[in-house]
Amino acid sequence: MTQAQFQARIDADIKIEPKDWMPEAYRKTLIRQISQHAHSEIVGMLPEGNWITRAPSLRRKAILLAKIQDEAGHGLYLYSAAETLGKTRESMIDDLHTGKAKYSSIFNYPTLSWADMGSVGWLVDGAAIMNQVALCRTSYGPYARAMVRICKEESFHQRQGYEVIMTLCRGTAAQKQMAQESLNRWWWPALMMFGPKDEDSPNTEQAMKWRIKRFTNDELRQRFIDATVPQAEFLGLTIPDPDLKWNEERQHYDSGNINWEEFYQVIAGNGPCNTARLAARQKAHDEGEWVREAAMAYSKKQEQRNKQVA
Repeated sequence: MTQAQFQARIDADIKIEPKDWMPEAYRKTLIRQISQHAHSEIVGMLPEGNWITRAPSLRRKAILLAKIQDEAGHGLYLYSAAETLGKTRESMIDDLHTGKAKYSSIFNYPTLSWADMGSVGWLVDGAAIMNQVALCRTSYGPYARAMVRICKEESFHQRQGYEVIMTLCRGTAAQKQMAQESLNRWWWPALMMFGPKDEDSPNTEQAMKWRIKRFTNDELRQRFIDATVPQAEFLGLTIPDPDLKWNEERQHYDSGNINWEEFYQVIAGNGPCNTARLAARQKAHDEGEWVREAAMAYSKKQEQRNKQVA
């Protein structure tokens, strides 16, 4: 198959499958994106796990545990999808631990109050959904199919987070202030989740041509702002952006400038929790080595038994 024939399949919305011919650059782009997505799901468990023992009720604890378990499953689906492209899970995890591979910048911020569990669901998962719903139609079949279930579960996470914030806003003045303070800290990092401005994004144009992505970073960011501002107004909360206003001509909200220097500092490993996040993942990986070895030994033993029976 030629490059032109491959692009014709993409343009016709025919899914690319693991055994299909594909340009090496397409394969590498997918490995980078899917593995980074998987890393984000796994690292994203850490700021929420911080609050399991401090949840305000047994009901809240059970919901948070279920949500964290979902994120682990999402990582599994995505690592499995990336493996169909010829990259082993072990090498992907090594890339994460050595800093070669990135994960979402948002997970390098600390969760300082219970309200942050609401903000992570409402804002962080809400921003993720804006991108991930479009990925259900991405051009690579295993990735698209994995995203269908992930999006269903992320939609629940977003609603659960919004319910936490709404409960706080309907509580005491101190509880509503806790929600406002959390929104103040998470708003701008949530906007950074969509990645750099289109003009500064080196991969967007080609990813759009291959239909790995369906919308640009700025398009998704605008959709998120337009959807989230009315939700904040309903809650009686104030978006921490003095330049935010409705533009009647554009039929969209205008917003202030993002601190891109902060974004690039976090991506470079200089965020508030970068070092702690990677250290926690490395520690968990090292301490879980005996489990992996036992599972592999059991698997090999089962294979030998099956061969003897056959």
